[in-house]
Amino acid sequence: MTEQPAASAPAVSSYVLTLSCPDKQGIVHAVSSYLFMTGANIEDSQQFGDADTGLFFMRVLFSAEDPVTLEKLRASFAAIGDSFRMDWQIHRDSDRMRIVLMVSKFGHCLNDLLFRSRIGALPVEIAAVVSNHTDFEELVGGYGVPFHHIPVPKDGKAEAERRLLDLVREEEVELVVLARYMQVLSDDLCKRLSGRIINIHHSFLPSFKGAKPYHQAHARGVKLIGATAHYVTADLDEGPIIEQEVERVHHGVTPEQLVATGRDVECRALAHAVKWHAEHRILLNGRRTVVFA
Repeated sequence: MTEQPAASAPAVSSYVLTLSCPDKQGIVHAVSSYLFMTGANIEDSQQFGDADTGLFFMRVLFSAEDPVTLEKLRASFAAIGDSFRMDWQIHRDSDRMRIVLMVSKFGHCLNDLLFRSRIGALPVEIAAVVSNHTDFEELVGGYGVPFHHIPVPKDGKAEAERRLLDLVREEEVELVVLARYMQVLSDDLCKRLSGRIINIHHSFLPSFKGAKPYHQAHARGVKLIGATAHYVTADLDEGPIIEQEVERVHHGVTPEQLVATGRDVECRALAHAVKWHAEHRILLNGRRTVVFA
């Protein structure tokens, strides 16, 4: 008798469901019942009801065997989404988000994100780096990432932003990261990429504006150095906050040491924000965020 080969086990894939909707009874039951009926296994679930806004937020990581597919999940969940007026998304957990990094003259955040991506610490694929200068072209090339020099002359902002939007569309980019990109984006660009641009800046604002904020802070004897990562809106540096990092400093530090500390906290805050966005852990809640970290 010929021995029959053993049947291979069905392929298992993991998915992330995120949703927000008006808070009411039955949301968790509806979602968990749907996943049960689909044959899915819930691996992690987080939820939050905001009493201030009356909204409910949820993130569920689940796995399912073939023949379940992303397309089938999205099609079959639509009825539940409609019944609860949900803003919802389902993604494959293994998919690496395609992002663009933008930088000007300060490269610490750029280098940090490039390195984290290379070693697998960030679930992203860096499609390109865009800069209005050429200072970091060699650095970026060393990581094998395409570098695009898009200058922004005084009367050329509209053309520069058009080139950026073309790149975002052509490369199917899901997130733009301002890794110390020192150009103010137009209101139109902010609206077009709403919820898809993250910025980083020092947390002295609005106290120490303009040039050399760390030197200004040193002159005032600050005791905390911080950084804020947030989504970009038309209101400069006032978008929904994602992450903040802080370090205590003492009276003996120099302005240069403050700058070095600032670089470190900026890198950490921005890396956390990019990672959480790429893992679909952040949900917008008006001018705030819900972060299922």
